[in-house]
Amino acid sequence: MAPTVEISIPNASTRSEPKLHTIYNITLRLPLRSYNVQKRYSDFVDLHSSLASVTGQSPPATLPAKSWFSRTVNNPELTEQRRQGLETYLQTINTTPDTRWRNTSVWRAFLNLPSSFASANSSKADTLHSFVAGPTSGNAPITDPVLWLDCHRDLKTHLHDARLHLTTRDQASTPQKQHEAGAAAKSSLVKAGSMIGVLDEGLTGIQKSSQKLGEGELRRRKDLMASARKDKDSLESLLSAMTQKSKLDSAVAAIPDKANLLSSTAASTTGSSGGGNKPKSGGRVLGKETAETRELDNQGVLQLQKQRMAEQDLDVEELRKIVQRQRELGTQIHDELEVQNDLLRMVDEDVDRVKGKIDVAKKRVGKIS
Repeated sequence: MAPTVEISIPNASTRSEPKLHTIYNITLRLPLRSYNVQKRYSDFVDLHSSLASVTGQSPPATLPAKSWFSRTVNNPELTEQRRQGLETYLQTINTTPDTRWRNTSVWRAFLNLPSSFASANSSKADTLHSFVAGPTSGNAPITDPVLWLDCHRDLKTHLHDARLHLTTRDQASTPQKQHEAGAAAKSSLVKAGSMIGVLDEGLTGIQKSSQKLGEGELRRRKDLMASARKDKDSLESLLSAMTQKSKLDSAVAAIPDKANLLSSTAASTTGSSGGGNKPKSGGRVLGKETAETRELDNQGVLQLQKQRMAEQDLDVEELRKIVQRQRELGTQIHDELEVQNDLLRMVDEDVDRVKGKIDVAKKRVGKIS
């Protein structure tokens, strides 16, 4: 599968503050936007050591060697060689089948990537499974804000799978398919319930840890958990209602046909009375006559009732399709808002970073003046 982000280093430039040095302009192309990140060679060295420390294994690419006798600021050929080597380094990590280095917060922080680009892999799945296993597994709470968002994304996936399984159960034509879809939906809801507990504990741990978030971000994450709990409760209620309806339908199907029951009852009554109390021919046993049913016999009334029930089923099916379309539209709007929120958070981070640089520059100007 192709990577969700394209990385290149088209050029390099020089800066004179705080002293003359080379800056490598990294271009990243995401599905929704493109942007640039500027890094020094020393930043790449820190990235390489951090990736090896976090994953326990060196990345699959090597950095260009450091030159002790020449500087890139006055050697265009060395600058170009190092640019190509650094570009190859990033592209190798980005395209390698082993995703352990790409799934670290170090990699995403270096490239300023949103947390939505943390691809799911077996390593991450094992990590999340260990968190869901509970405190008996000996794991610490989720105090990493980025990993917390990854776990929340998996929670949303389980809730989405539960909705799909419930839709499949509603459209299933046989009891066996209904049972399989219902079991799959229940399994997804159980996993979602476990992850909600883990995320709640993790959010409490984040508040107490050194990686504290702002009040606005904490409030947003609490709202996310409240929404997830509400979705899970509503899906569990829907599953319970479907189960009760299936039991009721099974009970109704076990009742003999009404016409046969009435016929057998009439025959039994006639036999026991010796033919003395025969029902009037053409009369109705139950119900009240209308203009529409007056000219129909019992079989015709039964057929009319089946026709009316079929029409009602069609109306209910149309209503269900309309509700499903509205739900899908709401889900798409929600996903788009999530992307926009990520973009806004990145803008806020950029603004804070630029503000910090401006403050430093003002202090330096004050010292000079």
